[in-house]
Amino acid sequence: MVHSPPPGPSTKHYADSFWCTYMVSVVAASIAELFTYPLDLTKTRLQIQGEKAAASHGISGSGPYRGMIKTALGIAKEEGTLKLWQGITPAIYRHVVYSGIRIVTYERLRDDVAGKDPDGYFPVWKSAICGATAGAIAQFAASPTDLIKVQIQMEGKRRLLGKPPRVLNFNHAFRQILAQGGVKALWKGSIPNVQRAALVNLGDLTTYDSAKRFILTHSTLTDNHFTHILASGCAGLVAAVMGTPADVVKTRVMNQPTDAMGKGLVYKSSIDCLIKTVENEGVLGLYKGFLPVWIRMAPWSLTFWLSFEQIRSFLGASGF
Repeated sequence: MVHSPPPGPSTKHYADSFWCTYMVSVVAASIAELFTYPLDLTKTRLQIQGEKAAASHGISGSGPYRGMIKTALGIAKEEGTLKLWQGITPAIYRHVVYSGIRIVTYERLRDDVAGKDPDGYFPVWKSAICGATAGAIAQFAASPTDLIKVQIQMEGKRRLLGKPPRVLNFNHAFRQILAQGGVKALWKGSIPNVQRAALVNLGDLTTYDSAKRFILTHSTLTDNHFTHILASGCAGLVAAVMGTPADVVKTRVMNQPTDAMGKGLVYKSSIDCLIKTVENEGVLGLYKGFLPVWIRMAPWSLTFWLSFEQIRSFLGASGF
């Protein structure tokens, strides 16, 4: 007769481990980024258009205002279709840092610090705190890659306007930033960037987690693709509404030229940028690029969460 060994302490499945969750997050984010990146580039260009504070310094020449579709088509026609993916390299680098950190940090805060109930219940207010905290930590770590991405995204427009290129590629941009302002300059615009990430992840992580739990507990749906689609759709909308104003401020602060000391020539801080934008362009100026932000976040969130949940399921991990 074969006797089974006495039960020992439960071991965590490898697919639920820190590093496996981290890598799955990076892969899922990279897939989503490649799919939706042209909308991110279009959004960035829209946020720079009509920047009156920069124009008053004689350093902006955005040309006539164009909406989302005309901006995207203009990039493809004037610069080439592949330019719609200009800056994709630092965008992927960013997600190697950002997406991995935000997911594992949220999970650890939710499960080990805030204490999710065994039945899966997790109050929305706790989820909001965990989501905002995870997003802020992840974005601060990834801020240098975001800075480089924004600068590369604007290069095509600068060349069309007859301006000399500021950066040629990721490595050149990295060296230029270090040469002009030192290591500290790599975090230019990090404050509005962190603020944006906190709001976006409060919208994305909190909404996805809460919406998914609500659907599972208040309907006959199971933890399947349709549930993930519904939850991610809610997450993308809320994240876009909450994050666009901070995204506009972040883009403008990062894109502005700096003096020899690395200080911005247009905005003193993110608050200064916020005030000048509202004074010159009205509150709606903070929502420039909202449509491509929303249109991008919806498929990005959908692609990310479907990929993330599917890969985890394939590896044998528990649901998010």
